[in-house]
Amino acid sequence: MSVWNPDNIKDVAESVGIASVNDDTLQALSSDVEYRLSQVLEEALKFMRHSKRLLLSTQDIAQALRVLDVEPLYGYESTRPLRFGEASIGPGQPLFYVEDEEVDFEKLINAPLPKVPREMSFTAHWLAVEGVQPSIPQNPTTADSRNQELVPKGPGANQNLAAISGNDNVTVKPLVKHILSKELQLYFEKICSALLDEASDEYRVAALASIRSDPGLHQLVPYFVQFIAEKVTHNLKNLFVLTQMMQLTSAMLDNESLYVDPYVASIVPPILTCLVGRRLGSDQDQLAHYPLRNLAASLLGLVSRKYAKSSHTLKPRLARTCLKHFLDPTIPLGANYGAIIGLQAIGGPEVVRALILPNLKEYEVLIREPIEDDLPNKADAEMVVGALLGALRSLEEEGVSLTNGFVNGDSEEIRARLSAKVGELIGSRILGLGRPQLVKTVLSG
Repeated sequence: MSVWNPDNIKDVAESVGIASVNDDTLQALSSDVEYRLSQVLEEALKFMRHSKRLLLSTQDIAQALRVLDVEPLYGYESTRPLRFGEASIGPGQPLFYVEDEEVDFEKLINAPLPKVPREMSFTAHWLAVEGVQPSIPQNPTTADSRNQELVPKGPGANQNLAAISGNDNVTVKPLVKHILSKELQLYFEKICSALLDEASDEYRVAALASIRSDPGLHQLVPYFVQFIAEKVTHNLKNLFVLTQMMQLTSAMLDNESLYVDPYVASIVPPILTCLVGRRLGSDQDQLAHYPLRNLAASLLGLVSRKYAKSSHTLKPRLARTCLKHFLDPTIPLGANYGAIIGLQAIGGPEVVRALILPNLKEYEVLIREPIEDDLPNKADAEMVVGALLGALRSLEEEGVSLTNGFVNGDSEEIRARLSAKVGELIGSRILGLGRPQLVKTVLSG
């Protein structure tokens, strides 16, 4: 007894023109159809299991038919579900069929054409240069969401901000483990302890000389940069520590074997802090912080000259920062002094002529009152005047013979012109220098 209904065989026979088929033939054909169907299903199930699926698909049936050397079915490999319609051909004999979607040729013809795909092209870019990933669109940036999830959060995430807020005891576990040899770790500890040892000048000189000449310190550069930033942030009242950090920065910049370009953006902030910081050192010695500011200015000039080619915006950004502190009347005169010598160190006579000289008359009002009224900050004002005169002397051309005969302000007309140009106080100091060429340069600037 076959599971397959013999009536189906009879319907197929009548559809091809065979009117009468005896019962034995129908039973034999039903058994054969059942065997063939089970064979196809067994092969299709094999494809389903090897594909790690639990649902049999039409593609599995098609592959089974190919394996059995039977022409596969066509038109059933669709991802959309089939829509079946029902038709009645008699009482109690429903007929199910697949509904074909009707296509309107007029809409199909009038539909806009799809966009032409772009031609395949190839571009080349640097994944990394000297171990540093360039900031280009093709490379992932640190702003990716995956990296943002790894950024430490909370009040102690930023050590510098934590120190400013008073939470300087918070320790942050680094996310990336750096592998340093024991020798380098010991070297780093010895260098740091020697630089902060006020009792031994010999150790400090030896440590700086080693950093300035040792060619094997590439792995320690980021650690030294972080060490400088932390010590400058935590020791704004300690001029010795600040000076040693600037000396360490100078030694690193002088070492030709070290590739410091990727760390310039991290080196500049501590230098600017020591240059234009509002309060540096204790209040006991009013003028003790000026040598530190001079050292920071020389380092800023070295950085701007050495790394201006690799970063075209470095000089403008440094000049903008110094100019902002020079023109700010609310900050102490010591910070103004640092801004003036910083501008001179960054660009030399060109920056002095373009940024300092045009603003001298307005700035002269800030320093005239402490000097004339003998205020407590008179010494700071005198230091600022000396910095301004030093910047103006850089405008004086060397090797030019004296063409005018006035000396020491013997011409009232020259004095009036200088007062109108740079203010009465600065004008009288310029005349007091006895440099006719300087006077001429300032008046023509």
